[in-house]
Amino acid sequence: MKHELDYFCIEGRTGGRQAWFWDPIMRLAGCAAIAASDSCISLARGFGLSRLCPCDAWDLTRRDYMTFAQRMKKGYLSPGWKGISRLELYINGLARYLADVGEARVSMTPLSGNAPVSRAARAIRAQLDRDILVPCLTLRHKDKKLDDYIWHWFLITGYEDRPDGLWVRATTYGGCEWISLERLWDTGYEERGGLILYDLPALEPPACARMGCVG
Repeated sequence: MKHELDYFCIEGRTGGRQAWFWDPIMRLAGCAAIAASDSCISLARGFGLSRLCPCDAWDLTRRDYMTFAQRMKKGYLSPGWKGISRLELYINGLARYLADVGEARVSMTPLSGNAPVSRAARAIRAQLDRDILVPCLTLRHKDKKLDDYIWHWFLITGYEDRPDGLWVRATTYGGCEWISLERLWDTGYEERGGLILYDLPALEPPACARMGCVG
């Protein structure tokens, strides 16, 4: 079984890119603000939550996107010297944004990276089956091939059941990559990140939602 979210594109790239920003903090440590901004855009498109995105979520320009993400970083998810390194920091920051824009229909629950991978797999399937993306934080990792994900927030926007287990589509840096969830989850370190689970109990995706960019 395979499920992928239709995802937004800007100038032919999937989602946004840290490399676009002139702000050195955004370029180096703005991944949480970008994950939150991308989440808001995706939920605005998929569930009609227009308050979440201050611009047209269906016709994004690079300037629109950068202005929004910069606002998210400055007002709600400004990284300290360790960045947004805990799930609770992300939840608290984005919750303040939700309150400020008057959107009470979205809540968040953390799922620690210390939870069993089977629990993470169930949560990811449940979210994506409702067309809700999943922010993921990876701190350190023993697999050097995953260095791009160290101390990094990114988004899970798809899953596929394969003979060797569940694979997830990681969306970040303006592109997508398929990764074994078991490989991603087993960091080899005690200090771990985890997942953010969005809850929209009263909402379902509009039946006639416009198609986006799968990536």
